Amino acid sequence: MRKSACNLRIISLIFTLIVICACNQSGPAGAPAKPTSAAVTVVTLQYSSLTLNRELPGRVTPFIEAEVRPQVTGIIKEQKVNEGGVVQAGQVLYQLDDARYRADYNSAKAMLARANAALEVSRLSAERSAKLVETGTVSKQDNENAIARLRQAQADVGVAEAEVASNAVILDFARITAPISGRIGKSAVNQGALVTSNQMEPLATIQQIDPVYVDLNQSASELMEIRKQLEAGTLSNTDDIPVSILLEDNSAYQHTGKLKFSEVTVDPTTGSFMLRIEVPNPENVLLPGMYVRAELSSGKREQAVLVPQQGISRDPKGNAIALVVGKDNKAELRPVQISRAIGDQWLVESGLAAGDKVIVEGLQKVQPGMDLQVTELADDQPAATSNQPVR
Repeated sequence: MRKSACNLRIISLIFTLIVICACNQSGPAGAPAKPTSAAVTVVTLQYSSLTLNRELPGRVTPFIEAEVRPQVTGIIKEQKVNEGGVVQAGQVLYQLDDARYRADYNSAKAMLARANAALEVSRLSAERSAKLVETGTVSKQDNENAIARLRQAQADVGVAEAEVASNAVILDFARITAPISGRIGKSAVNQGALVTSNQMEPLATIQQIDPVYVDLNQSASELMEIRKQLEAGTLSNTDDIPVSILLEDNSAYQHTGKLKFSEVTVDPTTGSFMLRIEVPNPENVLLPGMYVRAELSSGKREQAVLVPQQGISRDPKGNAIALVVGKDNKAELRPVQISRAIGDQWLVESGLAAGDKVIVEGLQKVQPGMDLQVTELADDQPAATSNQPVR
């Protein structure tokens, strides 16, 4: 009897498990069917004229930079450099001990005076010989010799004058002056130091920093792409558009620059080339060596298509896709090619055109082929942020 009762309990337990599994597989009674339509908000795309900007990093370089170097050897007798100050072209910065050079200059002047005296003697002798040769008192040979001595004396005067001029230049080199106007940096020498004409280190550096240059680096591949678009007519040239400068703290510099030139050689180590921007700097805000960023135009597109970023999703392979309102108000999946972000929108290269209605709200409820209840997004209404992947 006990064995039969135990068997009955086991059979009852097995039956109960079978019933529970069957209920789980069948699902709850009255489960709702998948929806066949959805209410969505769309944006109708339109063509617009768009200037494409590119932000590039760069460094500030002086407009003109000159090194102050000695051209003669000597001891610095007087230092007139106001380090960090503004100097004018021709202003005396260093005065060397010029005693030896002044003595050579005075000696050259004395030699010139001696040559002039000899020239006067030769001139008078030649004049007398010319008169006497007519009366036969002086032979033609002696007259010709007198004329030759006059010409030699004239040549000696020329040599003496050149020697005076040469020594005057050397004497003037003892006064080291500013080659350009600008702001001078730290002096590398002090009073009493010996400087030489062939030394490697400059005495100081002068820089003109109003205006300044901003040197940028741009990828050569990007340049080739821009040129292709210009040749194809999808972009128009915008070299005359001002360039905006951003400082290290991301604030905008108050003056705009202009493109000065672009390098014709690509750096083989980086694959980039240099662009030079000229920027006014009256307040001396931009200093040489400072890191800045520049926003410059790469071209203008007349029929650009922009789509809100909320309307672009990615498929499992990472390709950009968009859900648009197709025929009969049915959802249609559209592969899209996008190139860059413009604010909160994507610039479309292909896949979408003006007039397409792109779904920007309600994407999580939509599947391709589903009927749609379409509402246009108001101009002053921001689209909800949603980049749900489309299945």
